[in-house]
Amino acid sequence: MSSEPSLGARLRALREARGVSARGLAATLGISASAVSQIERDVMRPSVVRLLAITDALGVSLADVFEPPDVAAGPRGAAELEHAGVAVTRAWEVSPVTLDGGVSFRRLSPNPTPGLDFFESVYPPGATATLGDAGLFKHEGYEIGNVVTGELTVELADDEVVLAAGDSISYPCSVPHRVRNAGVRPAVATWLIVHP
Repeated sequence: MSSEPSLGARLRALREARGVSARGLAATLGISASAVSQIERDVMRPSVVRLLAITDALGVSLADVFEPPDVAAGPRGAAELEHAGVAVTRAWEVSPVTLDGGVSFRRLSPNPTPGLDFFESVYPPGATATLGDAGLFKHEGYEIGNVVTGELTVELADDEVVLAAGDSISYPCSVPHRVRNAGVRPAVATWLIVHP
């Protein structure tokens, strides 16, 4: 069993570090304080959209969610390589975070990089990044995605783009969008989000 804090514990630590109450966060998100509590206790998993809404509301990057709250900032693995500014993270060092609907995210950047989120997502067949029937969503930043395996559909306000392995897309996150896997096998993609 992993000794790393759970997703809920990390979200709670981020909220508390910013001095935001559970009720305050709930009001910002338009959900109940009970729902915030359930997410922080890992009783309920947030969707991709809810997770992005939480990070936006707290003014943190998605990468912050993957970092245990008590880890000191600084390059990982630098002592191992003895080069200033070099950071290495082994694949087994970063556990994926599985969200509602089975979509999982794994941080790819070796250490937190201000203004950037670089991660991998795995969408099982039929999975969608949305809040129930909420439709398209938007968040902060500029997004660049590349499908590694499988197929993903990116729905935009006036268009729909089907991406196969090797295809890329970029768009301002302020453009309403939704990502889904309409295929019959899991889809893996890498994403870079640049924050303002």
